[in-house]
Order: sequence, then structure tokens, then C-alpha cells
Amino acid sequence: MASDMTSRELYLRLLTYVRPYWKVFAAALAAMGLSSLAEPVFPAMMKKLLDDGFSTAAGPWDWLLYPLAIMGIFLVRAIFGFVGEYSMSWVSNNVITELRQAMFARMVRLPTRYYSDNLSGRLMSRIAYDVTGVAGAATNALTSLIKDSLAIVGLMAWLLYLNWQLTLITLSVVPFIAVVVRTFSKRLRGVAKGQQESMGKITQVLQETIEGHKVVKIFGGQTYEEARFYKSVREQRRLAMRATMATSAQSPIVQFFAASGVAIIMGVALKQAAGDQTTVGSFVSFITAMLMILPPLRRITDVNAPIQRGLAAAESVFSLIDEAAEEDKGQEDLGRAQGLVEFDNVSFTYPGADRPALAGVSLTIRPGESVALVGPSGSGKTTAANLLPRFYAIDGGEIRVDGHALPNIKLNSLRDNIALVSQDVVLFNDTIGANIAYGGKSTATAEEIRAAAKAAHALEFIDALPEGFDTMIGENGVKLSGGQRQRLAIARAILKDAPILILDEATSALDTESERHVQAALDELMRGRSTLVIAHRLSTVERADRIVALAHGHKQEEGSHAELLAHDGLYARLYRMQKAEEAAA
Repeated sequence: MASDMTSRELYLRLLTYVRPYWKVFAAALAAMGLSSLAEPVFPAMMKKLLDDGFSTAAGPWDWLLYPLAIMGIFLVRAIFGFVGEYSMSWVSNNVITELRQAMFARMVRLPTRYYSDNLSGRLMSRIAYDVTGVAGAATNALTSLIKDSLAIVGLMAWLLYLNWQLTLITLSVVPFIAVVVRTFSKRLRGVAKGQQESMGKITQVLQETIEGHKVVKIFGGQTYEEARFYKSVREQRRLAMRATMATSAQSPIVQFFAASGVAIIMGVALKQAAGDQTTVGSFVSFITAMLMILPPLRRITDVNAPIQRGLAAAESVFSLIDEAAEEDKGQEDLGRAQGLVEFDNVSFTYPGADRPALAGVSLTIRPGESVALVGPSGSGKTTAANLLPRFYAIDGGEIRVDGHALPNIKLNSLRDNIALVSQDVVLFNDTIGANIAYGGKSTATAEEIRAAAKAAHALEFIDALPEGFDTMIGENGVKLSGGQRQRLAIARAILKDAPILILDEATSALDTESERHVQAALDELMRGRSTLVIAHRLSTVERADRIVALAHGHKQEEGSHAELLAHDGLYARLYRMQKAEEAAA
């Protein structure tokens, strides 16, 4: 896992994403190298100018030689610097794009349990925010590290050539600088991790408040949400200040050691100049080179902060990429299933729950048959619906489709044979047509989409819209009514034409008029399909072929509507209670 990797391993893994772009990467390094190696030329020219330029007999135009040479040096530096930085940024942004794609590809294949155990805001923050920290390490930090390191090496080589004794004094401060950088690295890495977690909390509060804005307004939750957000952003501010303290303290400490070395060198150099042990040109060239070393040295020490942030971000990014995807060891391909579904003594317990959600439940749905699950809240109805598409793996017993146990069936093959319409309709911020022809049916023709909408009793409102099937419906279909959203979900299921259908409370949140339209659409959808119906309103399941009553995860009774009423058990009690409530209403 990424959390067990060292900084070196993380960086090397990050660089594997650079491999496809190695030519541009190499060109960027070469350009940066040429730009940086031009640095020592300027102090060398200063030595030549001061030692020879003012004393040599000059021709009428020789005075232009040094100014033009200086302009040429800085022009070359500028061109190579631009090419190097642009190329490195191009590589880095491609790497970030690939990392985001890899994270998203893993996210959509994570098991349902992962989403239950992790905050969605933190997950979004990883893909949107953490990965930009990797960009800091992969672009600016790497660019500075290479460019400034080469500049320092080139200038140090010139200093050694000019006066190796003074240069050794310069090198004596390096161990002190190394200790400072190492000390602050650990602190910066830890703070960066905290900032990532804090950003996840901020994203979570934002997401929940935006999605639940109506509840916030109706129940007067503005002050409460402001307090939650205030706490999150204050935590982010505190961590940001800790990071600033570390980076702000590191830079001046390093510069103090560097300046101390320069001061000592300057003193010794002045003494040598007074004793005629060095020329004016050599002295000025040495001091110029020393002063030119300070900016890249400062940038090199400052680069530690983005590198540590980048490594912490890389750890977060790779931990998501390394998450185990849904287990899919099945080898059997169902093709188009007949629709025989069997629950054989099935048991399942949610993680951390004190009792099973389902305990030894057995039921059979024959091809083309509708079976309704009813019972009080917490009886296990929705759990059964989640187990059939293998959103969760069962703890005991066996679920079979056409005689094949679910773990033996390829996941794609299993889910290709299942359509779902639930109370919580999920629509995407796209056109009506794209929402009906979603996923595997994205290549459906306009005629097929229209036929599905007609069967779902959705044409009447779609054709009334100015742009028809090309109408953008907003986030989760916010521009449509509940009944209209539900009919689009049914149209999507009709277009998929799967032999097995799951209806999870598909009409429970609708008014009477909308329910009439939706129920007519559902009747069309259920025709000829093996249907598992989860219902709270028992009036919607009276026509089911069979009804299974659940309580506390156990099957209590099974039979038709008439048989269960005659039996006078759990179903009959629930039915009478609902009829009394409806009459009172």
C-alpha cells in the first residue's frame, strides 16, 4: 500500500507516469541544463572584462563586444529556460490527467462497502485537490530542483577554478543546511497530510449543505452549518499556519548559514586582494558567482515544502489507486438470463451491526414472475435488493441466477441482466435522451429512446419541453418533478431490456396523480420480467404473484395477497394498519 512506501519509492512510482512522455521530459531536462550552465559564464566574463577589458587597446567598435555578449547570454538563458519550464509543465499536466483518470477508474470500480465507510467529500477532495499537490512536486519543485541544482554546480565549479580554498569554506556550511532541511521535512509532510484531511472535511460540509439546502432552510440549519464550516476552515487555517511556520523558519535559517559562509569568504577574499594574492577581476568574479549562488540556493531550500506536500498527496493518490476493486472471480457468462432467481438460506450482516440484516432467508422468483418483499423498516427488504446485483457479498447461504451461484458469474454478465428503479432516482446533469440511453445503451437510436419514453408514459411531458429529448435537466433532474424523474428512470430500465428487474420503493414518494402514471409505466416495464418488488405501501403489491413478509431479517410468511390476508399474520396486520391510516388521512 502507498502508506507503507518511503519517500523515494513514492517519487519513483510517480515518475513511472512520466515514462510515456520521456522524450519531452528529456528535452525539458536538457533545456533546463543548458539554461543553468549559462550561469557561470557571466562571472567568468566579469573576470575577463575587469582584468583585460579596460586595459586592452580597443578598436572603434570593440566596446560593443561585452554588452552584446551579456545580452546574448541572458537571451540564451531565457529561451532555454522557457522551453524547459513549458515542456516540464506539459509533462506534469499530462501526468496529473493520467493520475486523475486512474483514480476515477478505480473509484467507479470500488465495492459498495467502500462508499459506506468513507466520506464522499474526502473522496472528491482526493481527486480534485490532492492531485494538485502532486503537480507541485512534479512541476515547480522538480523544475527548481534540476535547474537550480545545475546552476549551483556550474557556479561552484567556477568558484573552485578561481579559488579552491575559499570554495571549501563555502562547502563547510552544507552539513548545517542539510540538517535544517531534514528536520523540517518530517514536519511539513505530517502537516500536509493533515491539510488534505481537512480539505476533505470542508468539501464534505459544502456538498451536504448544497445538496440539502432545502432541509437547511426549512429547519433553520444555517447557524448549525455555519458552525460546522467554521470549524472545518479554522482547522485548515491552523494547519496552513503550521506549514507556513515551518517553511518560513526553514528559509531564513538556511540563508543565515549561507550568508555566514559568504561573509567569511568575502573577508578572506578582501585580505587576499590587499596582499596582491588575487586580481581585481578574480575577486569581483568570485563575489559575483557567490552572490549568484544565493537565489538558486534559496529556491532549492524552499522547494522542500512543495516536495513534502507532493509526497503526502502522492501517498493519498496512490492509496486510492491501490484500493481493492470489487471482487470478480466469476468465469461464467449468462448471456441473456432466463430470469430464475433463488435465495437459498441467505444471511448477511452489515459491518459493525449487532444483528444480521438477513438471517436464513429463502425465496424463489421464477422467470417472468413478480415477488414483493414487505415488512416494517429494518426488516431486510432493501438488503435483499442490494445482494442480488452483488453490491455486497453474502455471509452465508447462496443466491443463484438460472442455477449459477452469484460468485461464479462474471460481474458484468450478472449486472447486464438486471435493471433497477428505486425511490432515490439518480439522474445526471445531461439531456433527457442521454439519461435514458445511459451506460451500455449510449449508442441507442433516437427511435429506440423515444419508444422507451413512450412505454414509460414520459412522452407527454418530454414533447411539451421546448428542446424535447435535448433538454438539459440540471443536477439530478432538479428541473423535473418527482413523477417525471421516476418515469425517466423507468424509461432507462425499459431501454436496457434486462430480464431481471428490481423495484425498490419505486412509487413511495409520489402524489396520487404521479403514482398513477408511474404505476402504468411500471406495469409496462414488469411485463415478462422476473421482478423483485420492495414496497412500503402495500397497495402497490396486491397484484404481485407472490408476497414475502420479512421482520428483523427473518422470513415470516409467503403467499398471494388473498392468501396472506386469510392467514391473518404479519402482512394482514400491516395491511390493516395502512388502510386505517389512509382512511384517517
